[in-house]
Amino acid sequence: MPSAPSKLYSDDVSLLVVTLDTNPFFWSTFSFPFSEFLSHVLAFLNSILLLSQLNQVVVIATGCNSCTYLYDSSSDKNHGSTTGSMPSLYSDLLHNLEVFLAGDQQLAKPRVNAAGGGAPPPSLLSGSLSMALCYIQRAFRSGPIHPQPRILCLQGSADGPEQYVAIMNSIFSAQHSTVPIDSCYIGSNNSAFLQQASYITGGIYYRPPHLDGLFQYFSTVFATDLHSRAFLRLPKSVGVDFRASCFCHKQTIDMGYVCSVCLSIFCEHHDKCSTCGSVFGQAQSNVPSSTDRKRKA
Repeated sequence: MPSAPSKLYSDDVSLLVVTLDTNPFFWSTFSFPFSEFLSHVLAFLNSILLLSQLNQVVVIATGCNSCTYLYDSSSDKNHGSTTGSMPSLYSDLLHNLEVFLAGDQQLAKPRVNAAGGGAPPPSLLSGSLSMALCYIQRAFRSGPIHPQPRILCLQGSADGPEQYVAIMNSIFSAQHSTVPIDSCYIGSNNSAFLQQASYITGGIYYRPPHLDGLFQYFSTVFATDLHSRAFLRLPKSVGVDFRASCFCHKQTIDMGYVCSVCLSIFCEHHDKCSTCGSVFGQAQSNVPSSTDRKRKA
């Protein structure tokens, strides 16, 4: 009897790339301590690895001025073993996180001093999304059989309007590669960037109402693989904020001027586009600054 063909395990095996918000300016003023948040995240990551021995987990730290890889289960030679009384996942990730926080804090000092004690700097979400997509593209090129990739953004700090272009480029790149972006936002207000990211890529956006049960939300909403989601009732985005940020002042606007050549958005009328250099004439009009701007142009 001929042997059964090998199963393509990409349907029910996940490559989960997690972007972890480590912004100290946010966590120092937030009511939920970062240490407790991290304990829920570590338990969730461990459960993902326990669901299948083929699952892969990658963790990227999102700081104020830099991003870095904290953990990669595929390169962990001692996966599943323990170092003393602590699993290798915990020990490696915590050590790398401690080193990263010290370095990112040094980079943030000149920026805070120059700002003069103004608004706290946002997290570099655009950088962590770019790193996640680069890692996933490398997984795509590793061979015909690979786990189903998805990105999970664990974010708490507010959106940075100056990152609008870079974040939208990452979102459209993920959509082109059919990589869903899941978002778990724990801040006081919703994140317009993450709402758009999850909506456009077909991911899940969720803002937990009670942070004490954060692990339960992780395990019931974000632990499901892409194949199983077709059989489950998962939260859907309601009232997605499609407002854009202007290219001149980096502010979120409801109405703005759009360049008909490069689709750059401005909150005020300009004689010349600062992005592509096109000269504006009398035909430039005031249009809504949403994703409909492409149809308007």
